[in-house]
Amino acid sequence: MFQIRIHGRGGQGVVSAAEMLSVAAFLEGKYAQAFPSFGSERTGAPVMSFCRIDYKPIRLREPVLQPDALIIQDPTLLHLPGLFDGLDPDGFVLVNSSHQPAGYAAMACPREHRLFIGATELALKHVGRPLPNAVLLGAFSALTGRLHIESILEAIHEKFPGKIGDANDAAAQAAWQVVRETRMEAHATAN
Repeated sequence: MFQIRIHGRGGQGVVSAAEMLSVAAFLEGKYAQAFPSFGSERTGAPVMSFCRIDYKPIRLREPVLQPDALIIQDPTLLHLPGLFDGLDPDGFVLVNSSHQPAGYAAMACPREHRLFIGATELALKHVGRPLPNAVLLGAFSALTGRLHIESILEAIHEKFPGKIGDANDAAAQAAWQVVRETRMEAHATAN
């Protein structure tokens, strides 16, 4: 089972991101579940959502305590205690930030499994609003290889039909391309 925990703030599409991941997994013939965890339900308050993906039925119903991947939609949450708790030592960390904040070079995951990407900037460019969720799903696809970008795009269009879906599709594809190019450059430099 592959478990994902998404951290963000109310209004950033944290819950929608988990839902779209689960739909993308379902489109690939996998089992999936997605659900949120709310504190105070107001715009700007910290929010978490969870997604599990497996090749067999999922019976667990509790929050994801040992994630294989963390998606952090708001970099102001990086200081929260326990944010990285339970992360698998070979896990993935995806952060919405155009630069790596100081002190995060020693994250407890392999260097090639962590990524900082300016998702808000890409969302503003393609969607016209600072909603990083679709951008981060495109980046997640390229970083982890767990879901195909085509499935992510189809899930985006199911959630957001019409022009909004098209804009989010473009944002997700742009992020996917940025991550693919960055990883190819890093691989070429390492060899």
